[in-house]
Amino acid sequence: MGAQSRKAGGMTTVSLAARITRCPRIWRTERAQDAAPFTQGMDAQVAKLVAGAVSTSPYLMALLEKEADWLQGAADDPEAALAEVIAQAGAFAPDALADGLRQGKRRVALLAGLADLGGAWALEEVTGALSDFADAACAAALRAGLLIQIKRGKLPGMTEDDLADAAGMVVLAMGKMGARELNYSSDIDLICLFDETRFERDDFHDARSAFIRATRAMSGTLSDLTAQGYVFRTDLRLRPDPAVTPVCMAMAAAEAYYESLGRTWERAAYIKARPAAGDHKAGQAFLQTLRPFVWRKHLDFAAIQDAHDMRLAIREHKGLGGPITLPGHNMKLGRGGIREIEFFTQTRQLIAGGRDPALRVRGTCEGLQLLAEANWVPQEAADSLTDHYRFHRTVEHRQQMVQDAQTHALPKSDDGFARLACMMDRDVEPLKQELHDRLSAVHEITEGFFAASRAPAPAPPEMTHQFDTAVLDRWLTYPALRSERGAEIFDRLKPELLTRLAKAARPDEALLAFDGFLAGLPAGVQLFSLLKANPQLADLLIDIVSTSPALASHLSRNASVFDAVIGGDFFSEWPGQEGLGAALGALLDAEPDYERQLDGTRRWAREWHFRVGVHLLRGLIDAETAGAQYADLARAVLGGLWPVVGAEFAQRHGAAPGRGAVILGMGSLGAGRLTATSDLDMIVIYDPDGVEVSEGRRPLPARLYYARLTQAMITAMTAPMAQGKLYDVDMRLRPSGNQGPVATSLASFASYQKDEAWVWEHLALTRAQAIAGPQALRGDVEALRQTVLTQPRARAKILGDVAEMRIRIAAAKVPEGIWDAKIGPGRLQDIELLAQAGALIGGQSARDIPAGIEAARAAGLFDAAQAEALDAAYAQIWALQCAGRLLSATPVQSESLGRAGVAFLCRTLGCDTLAALEAQMEQTYMTAAGIIGQALTPPDKAEPQEAT
Repeated sequence: MGAQSRKAGGMTTVSLAARITRCPRIWRTERAQDAAPFTQGMDAQVAKLVAGAVSTSPYLMALLEKEADWLQGAADDPEAALAEVIAQAGAFAPDALADGLRQGKRRVALLAGLADLGGAWALEEVTGALSDFADAACAAALRAGLLIQIKRGKLPGMTEDDLADAAGMVVLAMGKMGARELNYSSDIDLICLFDETRFERDDFHDARSAFIRATRAMSGTLSDLTAQGYVFRTDLRLRPDPAVTPVCMAMAAAEAYYESLGRTWERAAYIKARPAAGDHKAGQAFLQTLRPFVWRKHLDFAAIQDAHDMRLAIREHKGLGGPITLPGHNMKLGRGGIREIEFFTQTRQLIAGGRDPALRVRGTCEGLQLLAEANWVPQEAADSLTDHYRFHRTVEHRQQMVQDAQTHALPKSDDGFARLACMMDRDVEPLKQELHDRLSAVHEITEGFFAASRAPAPAPPEMTHQFDTAVLDRWLTYPALRSERGAEIFDRLKPELLTRLAKAARPDEALLAFDGFLAGLPAGVQLFSLLKANPQLADLLIDIVSTSPALASHLSRNASVFDAVIGGDFFSEWPGQEGLGAALGALLDAEPDYERQLDGTRRWAREWHFRVGVHLLRGLIDAETAGAQYADLARAVLGGLWPVVGAEFAQRHGAAPGRGAVILGMGSLGAGRLTATSDLDMIVIYDPDGVEVSEGRRPLPARLYYARLTQAMITAMTAPMAQGKLYDVDMRLRPSGNQGPVATSLASFASYQKDEAWVWEHLALTRAQAIAGPQALRGDVEALRQTVLTQPRARAKILGDVAEMRIRIAAAKVPEGIWDAKIGPGRLQDIELLAQAGALIGGQSARDIPAGIEAARAAGLFDAAQAEALDAAYAQIWALQCAGRLLSATPVQSESLGRAGVAFLCRTLGCDTLAALEAQMEQTYMTAAGIIGQALTPPDKAEPQEAT
């Protein structure tokens, strides 16, 4: 047995002896001597390890007495021996199962204990070995329990063939077993469920009764104490409402419980849940249905309070408060113990795991490292807690290894500490010092995180401004503060908020803006918890509500968009349309349900939309960049949802007939420049390619198919669902406007554009771009656009029609004041019309307005200096439009701007005062209107220009 390694089946195996890195010291010489008869023929290193181990552990000695012969061979290849024991668990005959599993547990415990004490296996390998055997034992015991029910005809419609997936029953491993972190003497926490859809309604009660009996039989097989010992103590009390529910529940009943009554501790428990035995597929499907319960869509900082309450309740119930004193200290539940690290990790996973699926892992150490990588935990803290966790678990294992006792307490006597030190190959006093230091370090790291949630409200700071008490008093009547918990958190938050409001340029104005935001907030616990945990967000919140009533109103209805500020790449480089499309595609792929896909898209788009607005508000980007980013986002949404809507529609009516359809973006969408409140101008063009009817459950003629598909897309974009709506959609630029069909065939569109379209429709075509749909069809639509735009045209006709359009627009719509950047002479629409006319005259297909202005100059409508002036005017007017729409959905009014709004407008347009900005805009409009009027006036009617 002295071989250190050998070849087996072409693979190198490493013996236990070759991996021993430490050895327990002899604690009781006489006990070590008792092991001598059982170690004859063993490798000397293994024999020494065994002697040290049994000298400290009566439990290991008892295992050795029964399994010494097996150990002789197992030490040559521990992994192969372990795998064989696990495989054998599923092969026992029913009458040999109970004893066979108990023997298997003895062997796994003995091998893992020696590999652990000798440093041959890391902590994860030790707990993994125990957990893997627990899985195999559960599966074998479950199969035996179900076999009895099937043979007795108690499971309706089921035969022995259905044992392969346990007839739809699954055993969920929870807690340490779920995370593959079992102790030597752990209970195994199980939740037993069955898939009720496998049975007819009339058979449900019989099936449930049979599953309950099978569950009890499984539990007895595992936990009953016989002459051969026990396998695992089983605990079935983690199931929903265990005082009144059966030990095996229907999945639908469990799901209904969690949706309506589930608590935070149950959410935390399901972080570690996994199917361990039975119908794994049904178990995974059940866990998938619970995902919204466990992993909230928003950053769940309210979970901190819940977790802290649980910690306090455990301490009070177990009497574990007070300072750290080593004798009898509970390494699991006491201060600085294992549970502190687990709560710390799981709470942060609950906070952020809804947004970041990478954080949804079961293992504590793995969770800490992923949290550090995602910047939710400092790397130093994660490394420190990981190291402490492994040390704590090692100490806990040593204590349990002594007598197979379910204990987590340190020794109470000097003799007990001497034994522990020998097991760890340490001197007593240094070990005690390290224990105290580690427990203190864990307490210090974790307590600060939790205690902040329970900290009493700070004493109100000395106010530099006296606020209107009538405003402050009415806050308690608002919906967000009606719940006791919301009011409690806000009470601790309020002094800091008032301090920040007092520092505003106009405190009373800022208070009223915040009051408006608070009044519109439907619930406050999540937002207040987030602000309490992240005080830096308060500045951003006050900045937003003081500057932009429109953005503040949006924020009050969608406060979870703040998640993006701290839970994502809020201040990183803009990903562009391609990057946004990839991110949205991944989100859509992860949501199989259509309604969830739509809601997920709304939530996702809202966060990116919020980011653009905040970046513009804070001066991180200019108006031109914001316009491009808003357009990138809208195009990504259209490109992502169009195939999703199409796939959903195809389920009823079959695949799209012919070559499919494209979305043609018009106006600002086609040109790639939107504001915060822009609707989306678009046309749907399809090509049936000779196919007259779709092939599906409910076939439709091609024309009707694409008309209804377009309506489905409009609904997907505009319906006010749980997460709000995406965009308003405007289809009036389609052929024949509101009188025409909502979707147009390519052939009809081509015929219309070539033979029937008005000049204004060709003007609109200069900014059109196909942005969603099959690439080949998009290419054909673009080729048609190029053909239409480059055909010869009568210059006088174009200019005359545009001049007439200006007159009609001026008669129909009057500017709403100086800040109405869109409508009126020399404003956005006026400049855009002239630029589109220039593009049409010059046969240019570039979509942006500066390119159209240059085309107009090349056509001789004005000179280079005037073109430059028009470019500058358009840039400035666009900046006003983009900034103004962030402040208000309608043209802003000077009297309602507020000081912060005025400062934002002036900063965006490069002026020091509002008066200076007003004068600047008046001059800009006048200059642009003069250039446009001259360009559209026929030469024979032009008045002589005075020299300037």
